[in-house]
Amino acid sequence: MVGTLYIVATPIGNLEDITLRALRLLREADLVAAEDTRHTRKLLAHFEITTPLIAYHQHSDAGRVENLIRRLSEEGQSIALVTDAGTPGVSDPGVELVEAALAAGIPVVPVPGASAALCALVGSGLPPARFAFEGFLPRTKSSRLAKLKQLAASEARTLIFYEAPNRTADTLKEMAAAFGPARPAAVGRELTKRHEEFTRGPLAEVAARFAASPPRGEITIVISGPESPAPPALGTGGAAPDVPAALAAALAEGLTERDAVRRVAADLRLGRREVYAAMLEMKK
Repeated sequence: MVGTLYIVATPIGNLEDITLRALRLLREADLVAAEDTRHTRKLLAHFEITTPLIAYHQHSDAGRVENLIRRLSEEGQSIALVTDAGTPGVSDPGVELVEAALAAGIPVVPVPGASAALCALVGSGLPPARFAFEGFLPRTKSSRLAKLKQLAASEARTLIFYEAPNRTADTLKEMAAAFGPARPAAVGRELTKRHEEFTRGPLAEVAARFAASPPRGEITIVISGPESPAPPALGTGGAAPDVPAALAAALAEGLTERDAVRRVAADLRLGRREVYAAMLEMKK
């Protein structure tokens, strides 16, 4: 029988965040493929799990992927793929093994759990209904600035980035220049850990805070979408948008009234107060 590749999310800090399903599968698997076996061995030891470990990371050659696929397809083994923290395949090489498994007809089963991006998003206080995860920005300054410029010009959703602590201050300064100093932002540091911390405020102020005190630990940056400009006045040639219809459609999707107002304001490029007033009128 063909085995199964399980994509197992592990805690990003607090070990209590692992799921019961993840623990069961880590115990039952024939093998755990880990980004860093030393890191994962500590996790398994904490929960008294003795499943054999094998290294699988960004420096693994093609032979390692072939070895794992052979174990799955020919030997019928079940393999749990884990990263050092969070969900495999997000900003790590796990996606290559998943693609190879699917190409070989091997079942791939995601086992959800902790995510630094989602933790930062819901804790940021910024609009969570529509967001884009950008991961790590390019390493070279020119490429990074070009990417930020492109996002500032085209992206209306809340943006989520990962960043190394030693680059955080410079990145925030560049973001303030690209998105504007007043754009609301939040930086989550050491999420779920003992020294978890959120810094919230306008980008310029957040950038100044980290320039004065460089951070340590894991960093996630969340930036709000742009505030919508005022709608054009009647008679200027622009067609008046059908706000009630857009609100009704958003509510039909299951959004809360608050998130529906945010969605419609962003989509129609209207002020939130105007859209909220339309919502109140609808409720009458």
